[in-house]
Amino acid sequence: MRIDTAERMHSLGLALGGLLRAGDLVVLTGGLGAGKTTLTRGIGEGLGVRGPVTSPTFVIARVHPPLAGGPPLVHVDAYRLGGFAEVDDLDLDADLAAAVTVVEWGEGLVEGLAEDRLEVRMSRVGDTESRDVTITGVGGRWAGSELNGIVPD
Repeated sequence: MRIDTAERMHSLGLALGGLLRAGDLVVLTGGLGAGKTTLTRGIGEGLGVRGPVTSPTFVIARVHPPLAGGPPLVHVDAYRLGGFAEVDDLDLDADLAAAVTVVEWGEGLVEGLAEDRLEVRMSRVGDTESRDVTITGVGGRWAGSELNGIVPD
């Protein structure tokens, strides 16, 4: 799908946040400035977690507790991690069942954490503000879901 503004990327995150539940893993892939943190900010708002949701680049992982009865959001930036051993050191699997875990730059590093996951691939469209976004559900949790049909307002 084509997302043409940061506001629409945030709205896509809101829509995804409404679908996610404890135990869900979301792996975000895209270059610098592709909209990974903007999408995660929307997911956090959709989940109803305490914010602000900002890039965890320097802290690697940040936990946002719920404001009501929903799951917390574990927001991870794997950009500076050197491999699976460093991911394992974060002990993400301990929080996985109780939280929604979103991992920026996680492709090739975190897929082994869960059989079911969402893979969100984002790419800039030339020098514009537009992004092409593809959402793929992996595993039984997402079987039959029309995730690319989610179109933000």
